[in-house]
Amino acid sequence: MPHINAGKTKPDYDVIIVGSGAAGGQTAYTLAMEGVKVLMLEAGRNYDPVSETPMFHTNERAPLRGARTPDKAFGFYDATVDGGWEMPGEPYTNAQDRPEDTFRWWRARMLGGRTNHWGRISLRNGPYDFKPYSRDGLGFDWPISYQDVAPYYDKVESLIGVYGSNEGLENTPNSPEGVLLAPPKARAAEIFARKHAKKLGIPIVPIHRAVLSERLRSDKIPKWLHPSNPKAQQILAREMDRRLACFWATDCIRGCSIKANYQSTTVHLPPALATGNLDIITNAMARMVDIDRYGKATGINFVDKSTGRDYSVKGRIVVLAASAMETVRLMLNSKSPHHPEGMGNSSGLLGKYIMDTTGASVSGQIPALEDLPPHNEDGAGGAHVYAPWWLYKEQAAGNLDFPRGYHIETGGTREAPGVHTFHNLEHFTRGSYGKRLKEDARRYFGSFVSYSGRGEMIPNENCFVTIDPEVEDRWGIPVLKFHWKWAEAELRQAAHMHETFAELIIEQGGTVISEVDPTGKKAIYKPGEIIHEVGGAIMGEDRKTSVTNSYSQTWDVANMFLTDGAPFCSNADKNPTLTIMALAWRSADYMMEEMRKGNI
Repeated sequence: MPHINAGKTKPDYDVIIVGSGAAGGQTAYTLAMEGVKVLMLEAGRNYDPVSETPMFHTNERAPLRGARTPDKAFGFYDATVDGGWEMPGEPYTNAQDRPEDTFRWWRARMLGGRTNHWGRISLRNGPYDFKPYSRDGLGFDWPISYQDVAPYYDKVESLIGVYGSNEGLENTPNSPEGVLLAPPKARAAEIFARKHAKKLGIPIVPIHRAVLSERLRSDKIPKWLHPSNPKAQQILAREMDRRLACFWATDCIRGCSIKANYQSTTVHLPPALATGNLDIITNAMARMVDIDRYGKATGINFVDKSTGRDYSVKGRIVVLAASAMETVRLMLNSKSPHHPEGMGNSSGLLGKYIMDTTGASVSGQIPALEDLPPHNEDGAGGAHVYAPWWLYKEQAAGNLDFPRGYHIETGGTREAPGVHTFHNLEHFTRGSYGKRLKEDARRYFGSFVSYSGRGEMIPNENCFVTIDPEVEDRWGIPVLKFHWKWAEAELRQAAHMHETFAELIIEQGGTVISEVDPTGKKAIYKPGEIIHEVGGAIMGEDRKTSVTNSYSQTWDVANMFLTDGAPFCSNADKNPTLTIMALAWRSADYMMEEMRKGNI
């Protein structure tokens, strides 16, 4: 009985996992497939993308034509059924009221967490990204190298299915031959941008995205991932055969009923459940880590949201994979005589050095893309191309006024129009209507483009979280208070983004239609808005200067692991989810070896 009610658990488990997204799903998969008995606690409700995804519903069938609302920030059809920037009964606070430094915390309360609606951009960190301090003396080096993580990138990409290409670009690692799936063709606006970006020295190449452009090789991949485990091979092969290739018709953020894109709910959890080794409790809001008189973790205390009752479950190992900030909150709230400042906080660094991806964007209109003949450009849910950071040598030579880079995500297609389509028209038509409006719509549709930067933030002492001593959520659990201040390095990076994007639009013969900010102060997105927050429990080689070791095992509590983004030492310009999964797999392998040896 894999989905169980609170109070119906086994007396104890090998591993208790808090969270069911990329980190929790990957950890549970790795352990359960190898025979480990696992209990997963998810704060949100059960969710099944196969039955719940509105694959073919068009915007005119939705309230407000599918437009964004405060409770549906990414539109009516977004897969996040419970969650968002603000959640009733689940507040968080900010230590300052400066709008530019007000952290926005996105949470998803549902099985699978954020994996149900994310952009699925799956980029490997490169060798530089694991040793940034060694390159420029800023931030922290990781206690591991790219070579330590590369085999796990290979495994994750093969399991979830990632399309893309190997381009051999600096600090943009190739995948082994045969691991990546074929990328889809670039769209018209992307082809045109690539042609002109080349003149500016900007390489636009196929993006890596966790979407099946073709069926997975179920006859080969399971045998490679589980070489000595026939049962796991059989289960995984069966689940892979249930995933179909994308037919390029529905936004990925809706979820996917044919399982073509990666979601924990369709890729990690089904095979793990099929082993009989995984139990899941939904609507289980973790309150704190339970400990014994020696300071060792014994399990998790949680609230059953459907009844309001408290329960405790026991496990040999506790894994926090609730998302970086939620994991830190749990640890800070788990105080005891052994852990007076929060569990695992002997270094005093718990909650410190939190990071988000920097972001900025510029929009434009390209006359060459006007009046194109009708054609289908639905494609995958997002751009088919991107530009990896291309100025490493200039940066190393000191020719730029900011130390870390960004990649460029392109926007511009003839996808199905929505209410936003007419917003851009106003800039050129000044308010046409009737027959003229239809003519203008046909002329300009597909000619609007946007370019967004996603850049590396250097950890700094001004960005951290604490527990608010005066505010609790609806279950009486103290909430997080965010402290934030962008550094000059990030502001200058955002300014460079704006200048570059404007130059790219003009190079294409286009018109820039959004403000270009040379200071970066108005250009940079608010902290948290990219939804890439990591850190708060950084890993390291010394327990005095870090919270976990290189396997995400807390120094202070040997049987507690953090497999989400909390142990990140830096936040490269690459989207963090693929690295979270690779590190989670690596950590789970280490847990099993330590259990086998009797060390845990």
